[in-house]
Amino acid sequence: MCGIAGFYGEINKKQSVSTLKHMLTRIKHRGPDQSGVYVSDYVGLGSVRLSIIDLSSGTMPISNQDNSLWIVFNGEIYNHMELREDLIQKNHSFKTRSDTEVILHLYEEYGPECLKKLNGQFAIAIWDKHKEELFLARDRVGIRPLFYTQTKSAFVFASEIKAFMEYPEVSLKFSNKALSEYVTFWTALSPNTVFENVFEVPPGTYMLVNHKGIKSNTYWELPIIKPNAYNFTTVEEAATAFENIFLDSIKLRLRADVPVAAYLSGGIDSSITTSFIKQVSPNKLKTFSIGFTETDFDESAYQNIAASYFKTEHSSVTCSEQDISNYFKEVVWFAEAPLLRTAPTPMGLLSKNVRDHNIKVVITGEGADELLGGYNIFKEAKIKHFWAKDPQSKLRPLLLKRLYPYLPQINKASSNMLKMFFGYKLTETNSPIYSHLLRWHNTSRIKNYFSDTIKETIKDYNPIAEVEEKLESKLSGYDYLTKAQWLEIHLFMSGYLLSSQGDRMGMANSIEGRYPFLDHRVIEFCMALHPDLKLHGLNEKYLLKKMMKDRLPDAILNRSKQAYRAPIRSLFASETLPEYLKTMLSEQRLTEFGVFNVEHVKTLLSKIISNKGVSEMDNMAITAVLSIQILYDLFIKKSIPNISESELITLDKIIIE
Repeated sequence: MCGIAGFYGEINKKQSVSTLKHMLTRIKHRGPDQSGVYVSDYVGLGSVRLSIIDLSSGTMPISNQDNSLWIVFNGEIYNHMELREDLIQKNHSFKTRSDTEVILHLYEEYGPECLKKLNGQFAIAIWDKHKEELFLARDRVGIRPLFYTQTKSAFVFASEIKAFMEYPEVSLKFSNKALSEYVTFWTALSPNTVFENVFEVPPGTYMLVNHKGIKSNTYWELPIIKPNAYNFTTVEEAATAFENIFLDSIKLRLRADVPVAAYLSGGIDSSITTSFIKQVSPNKLKTFSIGFTETDFDESAYQNIAASYFKTEHSSVTCSEQDISNYFKEVVWFAEAPLLRTAPTPMGLLSKNVRDHNIKVVITGEGADELLGGYNIFKEAKIKHFWAKDPQSKLRPLLLKRLYPYLPQINKASSNMLKMFFGYKLTETNSPIYSHLLRWHNTSRIKNYFSDTIKETIKDYNPIAEVEEKLESKLSGYDYLTKAQWLEIHLFMSGYLLSSQGDRMGMANSIEGRYPFLDHRVIEFCMALHPDLKLHGLNEKYLLKKMMKDRLPDAILNRSKQAYRAPIRSLFASETLPEYLKTMLSEQRLTEFGVFNVEHVKTLLSKIISNKGVSEMDNMAITAVLSIQILYDLFIKKSIPNISESELITLDKIIIE
């Protein structure tokens, strides 16, 4: 893994090297092993490298044979060996063993079409000297980040937004429209970020930047299949085909010149990845997990069962409420986005434990829930479709109790209470966003905490209506699960799970996550399956369970789905809340920053502290308020210290043309 940064425009070469050093220093956690820059009349490229493949000669930037193309790259290309062989047959010669150089020669041979040949996770920047053109690209589902902004004189890009704070002409401020999106969807609608005039290169997209302007193109979209075109008729056939693809995905992701470990959460997804890793490489495997001092959130018992079953060299770290509050500021700094959950914090502690064991690469199970019907929101949509056929039924809404046994207010609710809570727009089953209407409607109530000034600026903006209108024709004619999966993968997975809980927390500790379920071949396979092979009745991940029968402990294979959660109310109501967090929630800071209504937040805090009728929505609201306050303080008010000369990275490679 790496961090990349750069700019295109009329630039001063001498100043450009200094600017790149500052930008790269801000993101040096992404690549502590090596660093380098390339500067010419129109472009500056920089990289900090976490060396995993070709440890000795893969330092970036790297050029092609005639130095007409230069690349910086964040990610891994798992099929680089096969691609290299094909390119050698086409008379390309290589000076390194790195996957980075393979991308460059592939681009030289095929142009942007080369992206379709890559199996991996990546953010790429290539400078073409002859065309005087910058090429940027991001992997299919957005595993690796890539952001850009524009100033009066330059187009600026980086792996993380904090690097822009070191570019002379950039001054960050919130986008009120994006704030509205975050407190609705948990993320902004791509390409938006929480900051005005700062955008992401969307997943599956490449951009060409030259003197004519910016051109953006989509090279891959999530494939969705209509009911008359589903693949496979039996779960046995599907399981055999899936296993062949998934096994190859695992083999590719085990390629590295450093040890590869795995997360073992105690759930079926990480247990399957561990099982397949052991099948490919029976050697001793290091596994890692996170536990909680609060028993309602702890899954240590299942983690121990899995570790014992696979005989792994297992390490677990326990996370307390105090840990979450102590690290929350740091987590927001790395996440660079509003958070509605504290769950990224334990993931940060987990990746820190991995790094403390001198491991750089971990394989994880992300993507299985999205692709194979694992989330309760998919079951909820199925139940509500059934309930909507008889809206007055007293029995049908009771099915919803099966989904949330860990939420007492739902588990103990009467039929009428369930109707009141889950009955929002019950009969609007033709809506392309039917599965998420209730969640988004409830979450969007956090807008009530915004200040009058912000409410005024977003009063005419309805992000839910915008998404619904945009998807009306796109998702027409597809089954309930495909629609729900499309939303979850495009919004939640890319915008939150793979970023705030994935890349940012891993790379904060210089840890690379690898995701075999997100191999594009696995994705395309799963999206072509009949929904009953994914969600069979209310039995989630049916295909995986059938495939792994007698290959996993029954306690794990047949356990009830438990969402990954972390404490909220107990830590923000604690008397030991760190002084910084108290300050961010103080009347003085709330008034100064002007994002939230002071009285409304004070009322929320009183409710949290008294613990009277605190709902999940209250928990999300207080987390959102605190994380947004921290973002304002760090990124807009710039309370983070300036980089001193002694802190600047030392460049291992400098090319000036």
